[in-house]
Amino acid sequence: MAGLGRSSRGASGKRGAASSSSSSVSSSSAAASACVYYATTAVLVTLCVAGAYFLTSASSASLAGSVVDGDGGGGGGGGGTVTTTYRHTTRSSFAYEVSRPERKAPPAPPRDVERVDDAAAARGRIADEEGAEEEHGDGDDDPRGKPDLDDHGADEEETKSAVAAMDDAQRREEDGSVSSSEANAEEEEAAATTGARRVRVGEDEEEAAREESQELHLQMPLGESRPRAAAAVEEKSLDGGVEEESNAGQRQREEEQIDHGVDGGASLRREAQEEGQIGEGYVMADHGEGEEMLLEQQQQQPEEERGGDAEAARTSESDAGGEVDPEDKPTVSERTEEMVDTLPGEEDRAEVSATGVDEQNAWATQADHSHQEKDRRDEAAGVDDNIADATAGGGGGGEEPEWRLCNVKAGPDYIPCLDNDKAIKKLRPENYRRYEHRERHCPDEGPTCLVPLPAGYRRPIEWPKSRDRVWYSNVPHTKLVEVKGHQNWVKVSGQYLTFPGGGTQFIHGALHYIDFLQQSARGIAWGKRTRVVLDVGCGVASFGGYLFDRDVVAMSFAPKDEHEAQVQMALERGIPAISAVMGSKRLPFPSKVFDLVHCARCRVPWHADGGALLLELNRVLRPGGFFVWSATPVYQKLTEDVQIWKAMTALTKSMCWELVAIKKDRLNGIGAAFYRKPTSNECYETRRRQQPPMCSDDDDADVAWYIRLNACMHRVPVAPSDRGAAWPAEWPRRLRAPPHWLNASRAGVYGKPAPEDFAVDYDHWRRVVDRSYLNGLGIDWSRVRNVMDMRATYGGFAAAMRDHKIWVMNVVNVDAADTLPIIFERGLIGMYHDWCESFSTYPRTYDLLHADRLFSKIKERCAVLPVVVEVDRIVRPGGSIVVRDDSGAVGEVERLLRSLHWDVRLTFSKNGEALLYAEKSDWRPELLADPL
Repeated sequence: MAGLGRSSRGASGKRGAASSSSSSVSSSSAAASACVYYATTAVLVTLCVAGAYFLTSASSASLAGSVVDGDGGGGGGGGGTVTTTYRHTTRSSFAYEVSRPERKAPPAPPRDVERVDDAAAARGRIADEEGAEEEHGDGDDDPRGKPDLDDHGADEEETKSAVAAMDDAQRREEDGSVSSSEANAEEEEAAATTGARRVRVGEDEEEAAREESQELHLQMPLGESRPRAAAAVEEKSLDGGVEEESNAGQRQREEEQIDHGVDGGASLRREAQEEGQIGEGYVMADHGEGEEMLLEQQQQQPEEERGGDAEAARTSESDAGGEVDPEDKPTVSERTEEMVDTLPGEEDRAEVSATGVDEQNAWATQADHSHQEKDRRDEAAGVDDNIADATAGGGGGGEEPEWRLCNVKAGPDYIPCLDNDKAIKKLRPENYRRYEHRERHCPDEGPTCLVPLPAGYRRPIEWPKSRDRVWYSNVPHTKLVEVKGHQNWVKVSGQYLTFPGGGTQFIHGALHYIDFLQQSARGIAWGKRTRVVLDVGCGVASFGGYLFDRDVVAMSFAPKDEHEAQVQMALERGIPAISAVMGSKRLPFPSKVFDLVHCARCRVPWHADGGALLLELNRVLRPGGFFVWSATPVYQKLTEDVQIWKAMTALTKSMCWELVAIKKDRLNGIGAAFYRKPTSNECYETRRRQQPPMCSDDDDADVAWYIRLNACMHRVPVAPSDRGAAWPAEWPRRLRAPPHWLNASRAGVYGKPAPEDFAVDYDHWRRVVDRSYLNGLGIDWSRVRNVMDMRATYGGFAAAMRDHKIWVMNVVNVDAADTLPIIFERGLIGMYHDWCESFSTYPRTYDLLHADRLFSKIKERCAVLPVVVEVDRIVRPGGSIVVRDDSGAVGEVERLLRSLHWDVRLTFSKNGEALLYAEKSDWRPELLADPL
């Protein structure tokens, strides 16, 4: 109503001015009437110009956020064009950039009648604005409302402007610049007012159309195509336009704003980026033929476009402070063609979850059968608590955690599940006798503090030099030097720890010892028949380190005990190893998977507790596989050794192990006994005493996660279709061929017949690795040795990396399909693990982590925040992580990694799938957490 009143007053003022001017013509001279007319007109013009100025300045901010081609009028879609490019930077490799043609300012209007038209149009906009203000209430909160001036100040400004306008009007009259009549002035003024209102209505409709376009986009599936202008509007609103990647604070604020306002947060920002490229001709790889289609489209792409992409990448790299060799950096299309490659049928597949076994014998999981035997938390309550922690503790919200250093006695060597002093203090004396104090005792909630770096930490030495020496400052422990130095385990040499390659049983080097073992039992056949080895009580793992020369991979383990950091030294050298102990629970491996088990003075009491520990080796040893025992009871005649030998002889006979040979190595002065596990059940059935007893039928040999040892034996599979009934194909053929026991009548993890599922997975990862990981991520593979696949399925990623100088720890999650036996059957290594807990390794022991659809699965069970902290713990400074997941999960991980000062080098998304590559920095916080 206020707006309408002002409009009425304005209209009546015009009529009054016209009538007074008419009467003055008849009663006064022409000069006097002109003065009155120009004075009145000047006041009105001044008011309109002032209103238009404030209105224009207030609305320019909102208009700047929209991408509108052309001059914004009602013209047809013409105007400028929107081009999209990716920038490959050290901060965010595919930062999206929206560039527009430079808009020329419209020509300045003449200073005569057109100025009056603009003033009338401005008056119309002011009237409409005031009407909207009255309709919606007080307009103080509206950024397009009244200027922030009080009435008194506005009146003074209007008075001064009126005086100046009158002087200007008189000068123009004297110059003869205005000669229109009163009637023409009124008609022009009315026409300008009507036109201004039409323009205002058109702008309102255009703005509403833009808002409706944005809302429609958010509801539209990501795979659908959209008009380029609408996509550009969304890209502007989601990504904030062109920005400097180094401005981390501004970027964080924008991402948090998106997180609160749009479902999916930063993921939608990346998805908007991808849609722009799809509009430029990028095609999605589809069911095996997509790669060829993609390559054809790239070949048909104009040379200038490919050159522009490469130039953009080079420019952004130079902006980041580094020089770029054009030959070293592939083009954008080459880098991204397989980033989010999907398996055939993956869009509608349903992975088997921990819901039990159906009538088709679907894949079981460790979580289906394993009984949690830790006193850590009630399972049902734990899920609710973890979900709450994910929201309140930084796992899913937009609040950045306050990082602190862990305050623990273990310091830089902290392993949360092995250094839980509170849980260890609750153990009884009999628990210590079974080495339960060396087993896993995870805290109720995953730690969210960060492990400090040791003083003087340096980036690790590259393989193969690292097998012989590492930086002393990285593993500053000397106890093994003092105790085992004479056995050539490890020595101190200046700033290095050196490893001569010796061990307690092979002080003259591991290679000679390895050859001695094969010559003693030719059925071993290193690198052909024997590919996967378990090394018990590995020390610094020189045995496993030199088995690589024989094309053998060894899973080495030793406890975290008074022999300081033996597993940490092994991993620092680039040799596979985990911290574990043979105590009261099963090892985290399925049954019948290791081709050979080795123990060289491993100090394990095999004959104790009814032979429970040796029976655990029997569980994991493949039928027909060797157990090599290189220990003093084999060749020494001391009283204790003789007693142990008799006990071991009786135990191995009752287990039906065949003593193949006892050989002595004259160079090292040691002997070794070679046992072979039976391939049939005949011996078990003919024993006079059923000790150890056979396990009950409901005792699943493959269940291993937190399952207590049982001093019994499982029967050997004999049916041709059973796993373990036949030896795998020789290496490397076993890597590529589906296991013989993978039945086609059984559905695989992805829903296809199991052998076909296996083949599809293998081809998929070969494409991804060859076309993207090796060249497209910017990874310096010469510095990568220790790799972990955090959620392996068939081991396809590790198989694709076979020809490179790395090893891969394949982790099969306890709540995922139990495919770990397939991984071992292929000649690869791995273990079970629950990522809601800490991994059994030292800090800073992996160069690269690979997480394929891990975090979206973790969110269903526990908080993401502690998992990201665990990633930060086990990755070396300078190491990296590759995350492939849905866009929401990747966005959440990206936010946490950035807060940890990781260098996010690449983010990319397509159709709801996203990929992230980030590198860990040397940053550590200064604050100290409360004692754990």
